[in-house]
Amino acid sequence: METKNNTRPTSCKASLFTDEPQKQEATMWRNSRNLRDIYSKLSRCVERRSMSNLPESTVYGGPKSKSPWKRVTLRHLEAKYQTNQPITMVTAYDYPSGAHVDRAGIDICLVGDSVGMVVHGHDTTLPVTMEDMLLHCKAVARGADRPLLVGDLPFGSYEQSTQQAVASATRMLKEGGMDAVKMEGGGGSRVQAAKAISEAGIAVMGHVGLTPQAISVLGGFRPQGRNVDSALQVLDHALALQSAGCFSIVLECVPSPIAAAVTSALKIPTIGIGAGPFCSGQVLVYHDLLGMMQHPHFVQVTPKFSKQYASLGNVINDALSQFRDEVISKAFPSPVHTPYRIGEEQQQAFAEALEKRGLHGAAEAVSAAAVKDATAGEPTIKTPLD
Repeated sequence: METKNNTRPTSCKASLFTDEPQKQEATMWRNSRNLRDIYSKLSRCVERRSMSNLPESTVYGGPKSKSPWKRVTLRHLEAKYQTNQPITMVTAYDYPSGAHVDRAGIDICLVGDSVGMVVHGHDTTLPVTMEDMLLHCKAVARGADRPLLVGDLPFGSYEQSTQQAVASATRMLKEGGMDAVKMEGGGGSRVQAAKAISEAGIAVMGHVGLTPQAISVLGGFRPQGRNVDSALQVLDHALALQSAGCFSIVLECVPSPIAAAVTSALKIPTIGIGAGPFCSGQVLVYHDLLGMMQHPHFVQVTPKFSKQYASLGNVINDALSQFRDEVISKAFPSPVHTPYRIGEEQQQAFAEALEKRGLHGAAEAVSAAAVKDATAGEPTIKTPLD
């Protein structure tokens, strides 16, 4: 008897099929392959974090933010600015701080070169390198999905030429996962750098007033704009950066009337830090506002304008001291925190194996620990026995 071959042909071309059902099957198979190819390409595309200044229709994959707020873009900041809604910005330096800033609904998360002082313990921001910044930017980007991510260009990464500035800014986006960069100063070469970065398609935030990277010229961390010449210079630098294409300007440590004048003269948002209440928004350093550090060195460099919304440093110190005391007194770990058990049969077999190896003390330790576990009671969280 003749057997019928039901094996699917290796080609999907409809011309190989003579009846309509087979043509339909071939079409469905071809479409499914096309869909699989498209899905594979999209999967590769969304492995990286979508830049928040891209169109909202951009495909985004990966873990979804639990924050109820939508991703912040430059359009969102512009809408806030036009409707006089204050803009919020906080620094972050690692995955946990990035996640906290994200969950709090902060608009802009700045990975600042202040990391050199509050994380690495330097007296200034000058020692921070590009590699340092990229490391911290990557960590923050993994924790903060929703806010606009801005990375500080560190000292020495953009001063030599516009080519160096564009190259450093490009690395911030490609390697660091940032949406924009921030750079300090509003002099001629800084303005040219900001213009070159902006023309390269990278969003730039300016920074005038007290610029910590220029403390050797300023004579230390000194407020600016306290006389006419200095105030006009702050204004001129801000206007020049606006003309260069900056989307926002940080005003640091200037009197509030000066900040008010600059904010009024500009057509882009100002973000104040120690600049009074008349800016378009405000920024504080993560460690400062949380009161995380009690070290004498940190107390010396904590800015006068910073408000502490918590005293986490005291909480941390108390917790560490309590841990130390409980370890010394052997109160930790208690049965509650000793969740792993071994079956009685396996325990006895293990003790016997130790005895055969001549490890009598180890075998006795097994038995003593088992008795103590039995008398201590069952752990709150049990784990299944193998």
